[in-house]
Amino acid sequence: MSMKITDWAVEDRPRERLWNKGPASLSDAELLAILIGSGTRNNSALDLARELLALAGNSLGQLGRLSAGEIRKIKGMGEAKAVTIAAALELGRRRKMAEASENPQIRSSADVFSIISPLMEDLPHEEFWILFLNRANRVTGRMKISQGGVSGTVTDVRIVMKKAIETLASGLVICHNHPSGNTSPSDSDIRITQKIKEAGALMDIQLLDHLIVAGKDYYSFADNGAL
Repeated sequence: MSMKITDWAVEDRPRERLWNKGPASLSDAELLAILIGSGTRNNSALDLARELLALAGNSLGQLGRLSAGEIRKIKGMGEAKAVTIAAALELGRRRKMAEASENPQIRSSADVFSIISPLMEDLPHEEFWILFLNRANRVTGRMKISQGGVSGTVTDVRIVMKKAIETLASGLVICHNHPSGNTSPSDSDIRITQKIKEAGALMDIQLLDHLIVAGKDYYSFADNGAL
């Protein structure tokens, strides 16, 4: 049985240290322990936090991919604790999204990745997104077109073009993620890229790129001459 955090010296307790020294002074486990709040008879909140990090391979990126249901599988981690952690992780994702410029200009695949990665890098399933661009290649909007499972998502070219026309887009960048971590395009990825490119050409809407996001890495069809 581990010592309860309330039995620690006051200056060693995570909450008190955060208050007195700031959040940067705490370890990942200690920050999680504050979210968890209380432990069990046999394990402190810090013990539960360490077990949660171990479940995620001690990777904050992998931690962000865990659902509330997966977090709850840890003994002593009830629904309230799991939901609190899931909510905090989602706020972190939304902060990254909010930090992106409202109407950034696309000059390279790196610009696209900086915009789309906060939406995709931690997802446990596939999603397909579109960035709508004006004639200056500035992003005028973004939209999720479809969502699938771990191994794929189905995208309807007609829906893509309908949304592009509705937003008066002059150009498009399409993006989807591979939760497997493999950035290589599949045959279906190549086919959908060509279909959208050809459909756009008929309406004078240029497809500038298709990014496949896999964690911190990505594949660009434009960079690889695959458009």
